[in-house]
Amino acid sequence: MAKQRGFLKIEGKLDDISFFKRKDEFLLRQKGGVSKHRIMNDPRFKRTRENGTEFGMIAKAGKMLRDANAVMINKAHDGLLHNRLMQVMSQIKACDVTSPRGERQVYVGLGTAEGKEFLKGFEFNSQSSIRSVLSAPYALVKATGKVTIADLLPAEQVSAPPHATHVSFRAGFLKVNFETGDSAIAYSPVVNLSLEAAAAPVSLTPTAVPANTGTVLYLLLVEFYQEMNGVQYVLSNGNFNSLTVLDVA
Repeated sequence: MAKQRGFLKIEGKLDDISFFKRKDEFLLRQKGGVSKHRIMNDPRFKRTRENGTEFGMIAKAGKMLRDANAVMINKAHDGLLHNRLMQVMSQIKACDVTSPRGERQVYVGLGTAEGKEFLKGFEFNSQSSIRSVLSAPYALVKATGKVTIADLLPAEQVSAPPHATHVSFRAGFLKVNFETGDSAIAYSPVVNLSLEAAAAPVSLTPTAVPANTGTVLYLLLVEFYQEMNGVQYVLSNGNFNSLTVLDVA
């Protein structure tokens, strides 16, 4: 790397030369690197091409899941969701032990019990997990996607953030075909409760069973609200909301 010692203090690019400042020095760097043509054709970059192909596949799978579940994700997510999903999809892809390197698929990995386990329990908002907001036991009926919480006492079994007055629950029954990209989702009606409500059962039954084929994800969304003058407002832009993959089939 060359150093520019003259009186010209330039920052930016000129032809193939980049000028930049580091601390009190002005430095020059010539454009280099391997050309795209060489990467795509040189046998020595075969592994690089394989890794690139599989990276594209896991990115596509992550986008499929985000798009299929966009309604719920908009209510509960964190800023690193994309990166965390990429990591999970990469782990699932590695469960494909039948396809050659460079052609391993997420949908094949999800066909294994190990692959499903990587997605089970996934939190779309890592800052607010289901375990951190709900201490009550729940039950899931896989045939219908129904989620039940027996005798929920919000004041003792819901860890609400400051200023919250109400909590709501909603179940989602999602099917995603990671091979074709087809997806369908059904939701339960929302159950909204005062945090001071008496103990009562909560029943969340999705309105339908998605008819398409694919991987099934059972979802539970927990949202917090603050009531003012009879109107409930989403608390802190949903930062405390939780969205969890309860199970995968």
